[in-house]
Formats: sequence, structure tokens, C-alpha cells
Amino acid sequence: MLIAQQIMFLIAFAAAVYFFAKKAGFIRKNILLGRDVELNDRKDERLRNLILLAFGQKKMFRNPLVAVLHFFVYAGFIIINIEILEIILDGILGTHRLFAPLLVGLYTFLISAFEILAVTVIVGCAIFLARRNMIKLKRFMSRDLDGWPRSDANYILATEIILMLLFLTMNAADLALQAQGAEHYHTTGRFAVSGLLSPMFEGMSTGSLVAIERVCWWLHILGVLAFLNYLPYSKHLHIMLAFPNAWYTPLEPKGKMTNMPEIQREVLYAMQPELAANAPADAAVPKFGAKDVQDLTWKNLLDAYACTECGRCSAACPATQTGKKLSPRLIMMKTRDRSEELGAFIRNNKEGSTTDGKSLLRDYITEEELRACTSCNACVQECPVSINPLDIILQMRRHLVMEESSAPQEWNMMFSNIENNMAPWKFSPDDRDAWIQS
Repeated sequence: MLIAQQIMFLIAFAAAVYFFAKKAGFIRKNILLGRDVELNDRKDERLRNLILLAFGQKKMFRNPLVAVLHFFVYAGFIIINIEILEIILDGILGTHRLFAPLLVGLYTFLISAFEILAVTVIVGCAIFLARRNMIKLKRFMSRDLDGWPRSDANYILATEIILMLLFLTMNAADLALQAQGAEHYHTTGRFAVSGLLSPMFEGMSTGSLVAIERVCWWLHILGVLAFLNYLPYSKHLHIMLAFPNAWYTPLEPKGKMTNMPEIQREVLYAMQPELAANAPADAAVPKFGAKDVQDLTWKNLLDAYACTECGRCSAACPATQTGKKLSPRLIMMKTRDRSEELGAFIRNNKEGSTTDGKSLLRDYITEEELRACTSCNACVQECPVSINPLDIILQMRRHLVMEESSAPQEWNMMFSNIENNMAPWKFSPDDRDAWIQS
């Protein structure tokens, strides 16, 4: 019977790792559809961002109560899963509480600490479920989340509660079996939370307790393995991608726009035509801005996959709040969806084509959305995991203006004034001080 359980566990564990690794590989390839960009300088500052933004969740603490609850859920779930190492080894080796004889009293302390964290995870997830479905905060009720995205968050929170309850019930049944002197159930000492629950199992037969403990053990580990494979399809992928995203965050001041050397060179040739004669004759014609995900950078696509869909960006966006069609959160969700679609097309296309006839611009994101942006950087400032929707918007607007000559009349007037008068206003440079005379 024990051998059969070990074989079943090995099959389940190997399958879970295989399918997770396969999906993770697809996501990596999708991210690398973007243009290359070097973001590995100033490592001390990047390490600081990693510690403060990803581990410390610094931006979350603008709302201390929510931040503390989120930190408990996040830290609790991550730390508790250290215990998964013991469960995995027990499953492979056919042992029970492998670390208990090795750690002795420290083992009781660690499991007790995990149980206390499990309670904080349950409380935090319950509160977050209430905020989403009962209090109905505006950013959670947005149409951005209609359909699967709204259900996704609820599924994850409910799953975390169930996994923690299984963990506590398993330990409580284990303590009851220890009290009965059941074979293979090592004496571990009383755990902090399950020790309060174990009296509920008094009077039950050893067989019934073993059944409860084993069912909870199997459901807990299978739930964790299922959760692992659900992550790549969920917004909760940010649990993993928040860390590289924080490390690779651009370190330039917010609001600093990236100039294209090709544009600067063309301006220089216009001002000094004699330099154009020395330009390479075979120089490739550059693409200005971005029309599809392949024109964005890999960091833009990493941003899209790291998006938590929390809506703090859209809640801070003046365009969103005044009823414009733009939603920075939706920009990131659409970019991720397009990356998924194009990546799947490329993988499945046997002819080697890298385009499916669609594009991020217009098929996913409209001109109206792009032009509603005020470039204020509020979305960038508010994002807790250092995502930059503005950079995607600016690159796509650059494509519209420079590749398609598509801009509102007001913009064209401004461009003309800058070209002719070196200022946005329709005044001759010689008359700029005329207002002083009035």
C-alpha cells in the first residue's frame, strides 16, 4: 500500500512540474517576442528596488491596513509552503514528518509559526473576498474585470483559504493520532493552532483519524500542485514575476521619455545637410514606435505578465476617472492577451510565419484609448510592482504619428508650430516677448 502511494505521488508531482515548466517556457518565449533592451546596470539600486518593492511591498503601505493584510497573505502563503518541502520528501520516501526527529523542539516551533501564519492567511483572504464581493470597491467593479478576470481573483482567494484549512485539519488529526500512540505518528509536541482543534477528534477511532489525516494530506499537496499550474494562467503570476520586474525596473526619472537615435540623426541631417552625405547607404530604415507586441521591449511584455490587475493605476488615472475610454489596467491586460495569442500562433504555425494578420494596435487597443492619455505618470507611480503602462502608450502613439501620420488636428497644429516657430504657439520667435507690451 505504501509503495502504491509513493508511485501515485511521484506521478502527480512529476506531471505537475512538467506542465508548469512547459507553460513557464511558453511565457518566457512570449516575453522574448519583444525587442531587446539592456536593463542590468546600477545593480545596487536594482537590489534596493527588489528588496523594497518586491519583498517589502513598499508601495502597498500607502494604505497600511490593506498592506498589512496583503503582507500576511503573501508572506504566510510563501513561508508556509516551506513546509511543502517536507511533504514532498515524505511522499517520495514514504516517511511521515521526516524533519521532526531531526529538528526536535525547533520543529514544533516552526510548525506552530506556520499555523499562526495560516490563520492570518485565512483572515486576510476572507477580508479580501468581502472587499471584492460585498463592499464592492469601485476599481474591482470596473468593466475591465468582466468575465474571467473577476472570477480568477475569487478562485485564488477561496483556494488559499481551503489549503490553509486542510493544513490545520491535517495537523489536528495528526496530534490526535499521536495522543493515541498510533504507529508512524511521531510525537511532535503541541502545535499552536491545531493543538486547540485536536480535542474535536477525541473519541474517534484510529482508522477514522488516519483517513482524515491522509485525505487532508493528499488534498493539501494536490491542491498546491494544482495551484502551481494555475498560476501561469492567472493574474497571480505576479507572485513570481514581481521579483524580476522590480529588478529590471528602468532607473531613469519618471516622465523621462526615451529618444530614438534615428530620429535625432534625421533632425541633425535636416539642420546640417552636409552630414547626410556621410550616412551609410545601406542603413536599415528604422521602425518608429510600436504597432504590435514585437515592436515593444521584452520589459514591456514582462510588465504585462506581472500585472496584478489590482486597478490602482486606473483608479489614479485622470482619463479613466473622467469617463474616457482609457484604462491603464486594460492596456496591460490587452498587451498580455496579444502576447499569448501571437506566441501561440508562432508556435503552432509550421510555415514559420511570425505574423497572424492582427496587431496590438486597433485589434486590441484603439486610437481613442491612446490619445486619452495625459502622460501624467500617475499609473506608473501607483503600481505596486513597478509596471509602466505609459511606456507602451507612448510607443504606440509614436507609431501613429510617425508611421501613419495619424494625429488629432490639435496635435498637428502644435507640431507645425514647433517646426516653424520652435514653440507650441502660433507666434513668430521674434514676437515672443510682445505680451510684455500689452
